[in-house]
Amino acid sequence: MVITTDQIKELREATGAGIMDCREALENAGADFDKAVDYLRQKGLSKATKRAGRDATEGIVELYSHGDGRVGVMVEVNCETDFVARSTTFRELAHEIALQIAANSPEFINDEDIPEAILERERQVARKRAEDEGKPADVIERIVDGRLDKFRDEVVLQRQTYIRDENTTIQDLLNEKIGTMGENILVRRFERWELGEHVDSDEEEG
Repeated sequence: MVITTDQIKELREATGAGIMDCREALENAGADFDKAVDYLRQKGLSKATKRAGRDATEGIVELYSHGDGRVGVMVEVNCETDFVARSTTFRELAHEIALQIAANSPEFINDEDIPEAILERERQVARKRAEDEGKPADVIERIVDGRLDKFRDEVVLQRQTYIRDENTTIQDLLNEKIGTMGENILVRRFERWELGEHVDSDEEEG
């Protein structure tokens, strides 16, 4: 089986992986493009696990304005070295994260950021809804757990479905880039503003 330069180039453009990693992925996948992408993602996850504890204090603060200024996003994405921070691939990643925040309005970066009071409120709402729907008592807790998971998928950035690929979460995207860039990468913090979103509350206070 011969892996062509064009195949490697196509896979590299799609994933951002290195030339040798792309060749290895295609060889392992029998030149199947989709399987090669999956191989690189799995490899990236393995590398991401090893690098997750390393300090990431370099990076970029990405600013993004959407809808002719109706939505604004500021997000800090960190890596380990200035060399990676200045790379096109890293800056494109930060931009994609900003696009994700603008489009899907997450409230938290990861599960641990959600206050227990908010989870308890959602838990009570889900339980009452299940009871009102007449669900059997022995399955209500499973239903509540399922609805809490769905809530987390909606409000947690890392759990959200990537806007460009419904089969990929933002955490998957980060893991892939950690694998290909060779450094720990994390979203440190973000803010999202939408024109007029606080107007009503401000007028009430005034």
